[in-house]
Amino acid sequence: MAQFAADLLAANRKETRPLLRLALPICGAQLAQAGMSVVDVMMTGRLSATDLAAVSVGSGLWLPLMLFMTGTLMGLTPIVAQLLGGGRLGHIRPNVHQALWVSLVLGLLAAGLLYFTVMPVFRLMSVPDEVAMRAAAYLAAVAFGMPGVALFQALRAFSDGMNHTRPSLWISLVGLCVNIPSNFVLIYGGDGLTGLLGDWLPDWIQSLPALGAFGCGIATALSMWVMALAMILYTRRSPAYGEVELWHSPAPPNWRIIGELLHVGIPIGVAIFVEVTLFTLIALFVASLGEVTVAAHQIALNYTSILFMLPLSLSMALTVRVGNTLGQGRPDFARLVAWNGILISLAIAALNSLLLWLTAEPVIALYTHDAAVQRLTRSLVILAMIFQLSDSLQVNMAGALRSYKDTRVVMLITLVAYWFVGLGGGHWLGVRGLSGIIDPLGVHGYWIGLIAGLSAAALLLGLRLRRIGKAVMDAQRTLPTP
Repeated sequence: MAQFAADLLAANRKETRPLLRLALPICGAQLAQAGMSVVDVMMTGRLSATDLAAVSVGSGLWLPLMLFMTGTLMGLTPIVAQLLGGGRLGHIRPNVHQALWVSLVLGLLAAGLLYFTVMPVFRLMSVPDEVAMRAAAYLAAVAFGMPGVALFQALRAFSDGMNHTRPSLWISLVGLCVNIPSNFVLIYGGDGLTGLLGDWLPDWIQSLPALGAFGCGIATALSMWVMALAMILYTRRSPAYGEVELWHSPAPPNWRIIGELLHVGIPIGVAIFVEVTLFTLIALFVASLGEVTVAAHQIALNYTSILFMLPLSLSMALTVRVGNTLGQGRPDFARLVAWNGILISLAIAALNSLLLWLTAEPVIALYTHDAAVQRLTRSLVILAMIFQLSDSLQVNMAGALRSYKDTRVVMLITLVAYWFVGLGGGHWLGVRGLSGIIDPLGVHGYWIGLIAGLSAAALLLGLRLRRIGKAVMDAQRTLPTP
């Protein structure tokens, strides 16, 4: 144990800086992409409550689909990272080509689902007719962009695996810069531009129609394709990928390579989808507890979600660093790199908790002036400080396990921990409490359930990481000496 601690300290000195150098651009890219959703909500909300409702309802359908695609394509990252670490650059190009085929299929399937199946879903959800019609138009426009965002995510996974995370940051910022003016023109039309810039604009611009939620969908799809085309152009021309020759000799579908990618990637996509649905279902249950409770829950969750971007980005960087080391045939050092990342995630969780404590009052005041909402949100922030620890641990342990291509067990652990412990336990505490001991806790019960579910995930993932790290080391030792 003492030797492991000494080795871990040495790894900390060597690995912390390159890990953070990978993680920070990923964090910036995540924030830029989240910023697009914020802009969509803000701009449609200023037009009308109906358009805002349409975009909110529509986002609840296309975002989980996009996250599932993103998770599935993230299976490419550990594959590329291990090939890069082992110096097998010639094998990277065919793997990326197969990921591009997969991304096109996933993008087209997602587009078809959004275009053809939304109205039955809206009828099942009892969405008001006007909101449903505008949401359907919004999703029909977004559907056009789904193949584009799938291509972007595949190339981003390749670039991340090559230790180049900055391109996704800059290209995500380009997408945001396209999204904002496109939203303004398409949502508000000529009247909005005239109000902002004056009536000196040409008549044809002033006569542009205000498309509302539909225009927001067009702007979103346009941003998706701009990001995809920019990523294609960058990976084609940048010398950083020169030895891979990515766009040379396109490969037809190879079912063996596609099977390996899906074997690693689909469990990641399912795990992300499970996590998204956990928070969606909790929001639906909390909706029955009253407007004050709903508002407080959304404020606390929104703020903590922003802070979560850094641990999430660290986990994605950790997948790359551990994968590189495994590809070099150094499983003993890969184990140290993984646990060093876990230690850094603890430090980040402590920083996030401190930020929550110091900034809770002014940040909550930015969201609302309602005293009752502020008071309830402050009580949830205390739970959110505990939430940071378990959430940061579990996401980084999952990131480390992805580098070992161990994704199916991660999927099963998250399914049990999130839905059964987190959702089931939270609903029980929120609605029933503990008979004879604790009264129903309402929204606090759901948050305690979240903490329990994420803590269970962290514990089980930690045990799995310890086991698989040791197993790979033992397997390496038994290999015959060349």
